[in-house]
Amino acid sequence: MRSVDFNCDLGEGCGDDAAIVPSISSASIACGMHAGDPSAMQAAVALCLQHGVAIGAHPGYPDRAGFGRAVMAMEPAAVHALVLYQVGALAAIAAAQGATLHHVKPHGALYNRAAIDAAVADAIAGAVHAYDPRLRLYALAGSTLVHAGRAAGLSVLEEAFAERRYEADGTLTPRDRADAVIDDVDIAAHQVAGMLHAGSVTARSGERVPLRADTICLHGDRPHAAWFAARLRSAIESAGFAVRAPGASR
Repeated sequence: MRSVDFNCDLGEGCGDDAAIVPSISSASIACGMHAGDPSAMQAAVALCLQHGVAIGAHPGYPDRAGFGRAVMAMEPAAVHALVLYQVGALAAIAAAQGATLHHVKPHGALYNRAAIDAAVADAIAGAVHAYDPRLRLYALAGSTLVHAGRAAGLSVLEEAFAERRYEADGTLTPRDRADAVIDDVDIAAHQVAGMLHAGSVTARSGERVPLRADTICLHGDRPHAAWFAARLRSAIESAGFAVRAPGASR
């Protein structure tokens, strides 16, 4: 059976992590900059270990007031250090529970910036490789970060979003648009099935956009995230895919 990873962000203090985790195969845990704190990181790691979910770091800009969704002017060297710092922090907390990291996925504005800015993408990929070249990098499908990660020698999972709308260039619709987020779980499930079967997504403007989906993302901070997680897992399995993180037994 074909398989695909199904990931969700955890440890951000605004979602029902315990109810989400049974439905996913990998988690990206906030590292204290955009959200979370050491206790939340410990709790999220423990949940992942309990349910056999692969553990990843979710580094973001130091923007707690804006939940990491405001672009910050940072030189590439500062981005490199910022990512390295956060990955190391989560790795230490995971190691204390006998766990290792599986991947790194930038958060919010840092993720979106890396999707189009080669200097930022190279800084992130370089930081991940410097910490541990065996770590996987999650990146927006077809984006600049995908190319930067592969150029750095990392294993890259191209990521598609279950409940976000897309623009014709393959970027995510900005959150300041009223239709940026899909709030109907059946529409989200239909979008996921299309990504998996057709290898494409329908943009907000109607165009079909080619898209590779190695991992499907659900936002853990959205309303009814646990219900979305369960419904989307069912949709993935109904499409003929096993839900499994690369390198993991589950």
